[in-house]
Amino acid sequence: MTGMTRSSAGLDARRRKLLFRSWHRGMREMDLIFGRFADARIEELTDAELADYEALLDISDTDMLPWITGEKPAPETLAMGVLAQIITFRRTLHP
Repeated sequence: MTGMTRSSAGLDARRRKLLFRSWHRGMREMDLIFGRFADARIEELTDAELADYEALLDISDTDMLPWITGEKPAPETLAMGVLAQIITFRRTLHP
């Protein structure tokens, strides 16, 4: 079981691929963070935000997790935009 709550039905090919990749990153904690975010927001992301999201998915879990949990500051080039949305989304789930 992946934890996925959203079907990929009705999504374009790009969003289906990103939804799948979000739930299959490798580290279970990151699967849950990215997967839940994608379940909730993948349809709403603009083309530019999708490009940013794709780039985030290419970053290793071990680099990304400390940024999301606040253990380390994210690089300034990533601190805004979709990464900020993911961090905010995670905080709403785990205040």
